[in-house]
Amino acid sequence: MLRAVIFDDEYIVLHGLRMMIDWNKYDIELVGTATNGKEAIALFEACRPDIVFTDIRMPEMDGLQVIEKILSMAPETICIVFSGFNEFEYVKKSLKLGVADYLEKPITIPMIEDTIKRITEKISHQKNITSIQSKWEASREELLEKATLDLLLIGEEATPKWRESFGVEADIVVGVTVLALSRKETVLQEHFSYKVVQVRNGLEHLLVVFQFHDEIEDMWEQLLSCPEQMGIAIGSGHTYKNIEDAKKSYKEALQALRYGQFMDEAGWTRFEDIGEHPQRTVNLSEQEEAIIFYIRTGDKEGLIKQLNSFIKQLEGQRLNPDLIEREILKIIYLGMEVVKEVGDDILKINGVDFFPHVEIRSKSTKEKLYEWFVKQMEKLMDLSLEVRKEIKHGSVEKACKYMKENYFRDITLQEVSEYVGMNSTYFSLLFKEEMHQSYIKYLSQIRMEQAKKLLREGHKVGEVSAKVGYHSYRHFSAIFKKYVGVNPGQYRGSF
Repeated sequence: MLRAVIFDDEYIVLHGLRMMIDWNKYDIELVGTATNGKEAIALFEACRPDIVFTDIRMPEMDGLQVIEKILSMAPETICIVFSGFNEFEYVKKSLKLGVADYLEKPITIPMIEDTIKRITEKISHQKNITSIQSKWEASREELLEKATLDLLLIGEEATPKWRESFGVEADIVVGVTVLALSRKETVLQEHFSYKVVQVRNGLEHLLVVFQFHDEIEDMWEQLLSCPEQMGIAIGSGHTYKNIEDAKKSYKEALQALRYGQFMDEAGWTRFEDIGEHPQRTVNLSEQEEAIIFYIRTGDKEGLIKQLNSFIKQLEGQRLNPDLIEREILKIIYLGMEVVKEVGDDILKINGVDFFPHVEIRSKSTKEKLYEWFVKQMEKLMDLSLEVRKEIKHGSVEKACKYMKENYFRDITLQEVSEYVGMNSTYFSLLFKEEMHQSYIKYLSQIRMEQAKKLLREGHKVGEVSAKVGYHSYRHFSAIFKKYVGVNPGQYRGSF
């Protein structure tokens, strides 16, 4: 039911319209009346009606001022004015303000009823249009979400359908980045430089960012500031120029999120920060990727669970013995390659040559084969943990010294890892274990302390940004404010 109010300083008008109009007939509830402008505004704020009938001439605040105030608060309100025969200038002004209709006094019941009928028909028509538009928009969004998810899962084959769903703006997209979230949350506000499509794949909460400009500093600033306060973890993949590569960014974002959650890092983890090598895992199954993850993170319990799941999967496929052996050997050799990343020669376990392709032939039953398989993987894990423990302190100490000497350059995790002779993924994990903070936070801390020193000495903010290794002034400012609590200019000004 629609809600209406009447504002007029003539009692006979108010009383007559209240009593002589069958408001229910038009599905309208008359929720109040007022005799002056101030009362009218107070009544409107209290009731928020759909329709306002008002006289132009009223004490304290005239009808035009009332209408102007109302439409500034609620532009969708239908306003009808009453005017005298000599108030043409007022009428013109009211029409400019956006009133729906005006009625010349004296007001008659047929005039009011005719106006009400036209207004209610207009409102009904508008509601139908709005409903159709809403349904169309919802349907369009659903199609876009489905097409975007297909783009992430299928890749190039899904591009034509995505372009059709995305619309004409597809032609101006210059890049795509996928973000994986630990839970559904609004962490990015809409911006002219990009469009965000929120999709879900099972338990995965994803944001796919389609860029219209090469520089999207606004997005990076939001990622730097929002997630940590909200207790949410976010992983981001690389930004790719080709839409078909959204599939790669999606896979990278999931890995970045997984590592960030494992390291108990609320906030934003970039794929670059975990030191992953996409060429290694591009053709691996989810089972294989999970096994790599547990070996690298030193999670023995997780590894055993994943191996049991892998064995159960093999059993369910009813493969012949040769195929089962081949799949198991593939996992073992993959595990050996991953453990090699620590920097140790893994071809020998406990001083004895290890040739899994020979040993596996001696297993006469599936049960013995599976038992042997799990034991070999446990040995690989134990050796990895032992070597990591031995080399951790020295490697991290060497890395810290290198970062302190080179903080002013755009040094990457990969560069520091290579300097200490270690795989970047292992290095990032060992660094967190030893220093109780991530590599990127430690490097940022060095840079921010140096930035504070330079700002206290009077250097300009733009100069300081470049001197401590940031190409983007806005990026530097966002990190500085997060670290110090005020922006660089305010900090400099305080000295």
